[in-house]
Amino acid sequence: MKKFKRIFALAGVILLCALYASTLLFAFIDRSQSLDLLKASIAATIILPVFLYAAMLFHRLSKKDDDHDQEEK
Repeated sequence: MKKFKRIFALAGVILLCALYASTLLFAFIDRSQSLDLLKASIAATIILPVFLYAAMLFHRLSKKDDDHDQEEK
């Protein structure tokens, strides 16, 4: 299970770094579509960490429920 958590965390870090780089890139590009891409990149930069936190919280809570169910049996 630790291996899964590490892979999940590494994927999150890589995605966040890519989002930060793309946000910076879109901020400096002066094209008609760059403003829309910049807005999408900023939104994803905010939403992705929230989603990752929610997934970790859900996993932690579901794991405690499984442990509790096994103790009752």
